[in-house]
Amino acid sequence: MKNIITKITSEFPNLNYKVGSQFCWSPETNEIFYKKDAMGNRAVWSLLHETGHALLKHKTYKSDFELLRLEIEAWEKARYLSSKLKIVIDEEHIQDCLDTYRDWLYKRSICPTCTTKCLQQGDFVHYRCFNCHTKWRVTSSLFCRSYRSTKGVSQVPVFRLQTDLQ
Repeated sequence: MKNIITKITSEFPNLNYKVGSQFCWSPETNEIFYKKDAMGNRAVWSLLHETGHALLKHKTYKSDFELLRLEIEAWEKARYLSSKLKIVIDEEHIQDCLDTYRDWLYKRSICPTCTTKCLQQGDFVHYRCFNCHTKWRVTSSLFCRSYRSTKGVSQVPVFRLQTDLQ
């Protein structure tokens, strides 16, 4: 891992890498976190992906589709970096990673009353069904179950769906 970080920082000296519990980009601290003991292709690909977020200066998102767009952009930047470093990123791995977001977004969009697939309304956590007009809230977290709650929004009970993101 140190070799790849050294190569990247020689080209992009403003990037800051720090050992952490997972691979992630923190716009608040301007640091890219990586697992110290991670090895193999997937670890390198994850590091390049998070470096992509940093180089693109990704900070926040306001909608589900914007989040997916940022993830796609970071993988595109990772592809660019990998070609400069003579590393091949498996396309299937990229699509598997993007599928976790697609699946998460899909589960959030299902109406808890009639199961129609819907789009966000307003801010990041609100949905409204165009079929039965149920309104529901979802969690903003990417790392927990996809909650769909109608509590406080209508008289329908709370629904919980399990995602595989982790």
